[in-house]
Amino acid sequence: MTEIEPVYGAGTLLLVAAAAVALLLLLIIRFKLHAFVALVLVSLLTAVAAGIPVADIPDALLTGFSGTLGSVALLVGFGVMVGRLLEITGGAQVLADTLIARFGEKRAPLALGVAALIFGLPIFFDAGLVVFLPIIFTVARRFGGGILRYGLPTAGAFGVMHGVVPPHPGPVAAAAELDGNIGLTLLLGIPVAVLAWFIGGYYVARYLSLRYVIDIPDAVFGRMNGGRDDVADGSSGGPGAGNAGARGAGAGGAGAGGGSTTATATQAPPRFGTVLLILLLPLVLISLNTVVDTLVKAGAVAEEAGWANALVLVGQTPIALLITVLVALAALAPGRFTMGRANAVLDDALGPICSIILITGAGGMFGGVLRASGIGSALTDSLSDLGLPLLLQAFVISTVLRVAQGSATVALTTTAGLISAQVAAEGLSDLRITLLVFAVAAGATVLSHVNDSGFWLVSRFFGMDVRTTLKTWTVLETTLGLVVFLLAALLWPVTG
Repeated sequence: MTEIEPVYGAGTLLLVAAAAVALLLLLIIRFKLHAFVALVLVSLLTAVAAGIPVADIPDALLTGFSGTLGSVALLVGFGVMVGRLLEITGGAQVLADTLIARFGEKRAPLALGVAALIFGLPIFFDAGLVVFLPIIFTVARRFGGGILRYGLPTAGAFGVMHGVVPPHPGPVAAAAELDGNIGLTLLLGIPVAVLAWFIGGYYVARYLSLRYVIDIPDAVFGRMNGGRDDVADGSSGGPGAGNAGARGAGAGGAGAGGGSTTATATQAPPRFGTVLLILLLPLVLISLNTVVDTLVKAGAVAEEAGWANALVLVGQTPIALLITVLVALAALAPGRFTMGRANAVLDDALGPICSIILITGAGGMFGGVLRASGIGSALTDSLSDLGLPLLLQAFVISTVLRVAQGSATVALTTTAGLISAQVAAEGLSDLRITLLVFAVAAGATVLSHVNDSGFWLVSRFFGMDVRTTLKTWTVLETTLGLVVFLLAALLWPVTG
């Protein structure tokens, strides 16, 4: 659904959005209402309060819901299938052992984060996080210290790469809107993202994981309870805070459907090379898609070339993950379990994520309603004449849009469009335009909260309630964004 003409002014729409977020938190935290029900209910009430015509409200609700599901459901579904196969065959353990042998136990969170930075270059946040989940859980079970010790650095690495570095859609769209150099944005974006992660992600994650020790959710690829808030909220941090039903990290990786781990007990686990191939396959396919698409747009490859279209097709993220599932079955099943047993294993993987997918979709519905209400247009109109320095103006506008409607990509593209005329008038260099892209990306990263579908993915996969997710993931995203902006601001004076 396209954005409607705002019925109210920006101030009123901001009050509606703030009241909606407050009501949502109250329903989930205070009254223990299930997050899926609360999100749908608040989305409906927000649509009415924001003045969306009654006849358009169902469309506004379903557009945000289906749009999020369309991008998340296939990625999460195929991703957990790969993860479950790696978990029950011992592949995740093999990779974890190799990482620990290289980096050592104390640097295991650093090892996972560095790996996520590499994998996060072409892979979107949600797909990368899902594929890495079995490794995160395997390492956490082995060394203890809570799931956040390993999960937060990894999720933060995927998050900063997704928000700052091309070929991810937000920075690409912002650079194109500002008539910047996408290649320069990529080359400079990688060191900026890595440094921002190390300062604002890795060290902050270490602190947060010590303060909020979340036990490992029971059998994340099996009977995972998803961190239900009806039993979790009300905790105030400290050991075990926010865990909605962890039943001991010493489950030994046992999965759902009793006996699903017999393969690892009776057969040798896959070799490290096989596991690495499975994990690298989507990375390679998606990278080929990106390279070919860039060459086509640059005119170096004919648009009608059959081989190019084929690579673009297989490199689409859902299709790349589908191919990875098939390759994982072919590489891991023979000699370990029959295809009939494989189907049961995949069923075990899909069952627990239904709640995660629905809650994530409902989070997309809430953000979609806020966007459809016209809050984006109202805010950009009111913020365009702030009189701030251009770099700070880009960050502030992007931050306000991110907080108001949840989508980082929307905040990136909208802010870039708003300041594009001023950028063109000032005749900025490619380097300064790139720094502006980073400032916009920084604002679009901070303050992830309940209208962001990524917030719900992290909350559910790591077994956290809403309150604890706000105290951990929201804080981590904010420090990441602030460091990105600080780096852009430090480079700005020396690039004139």
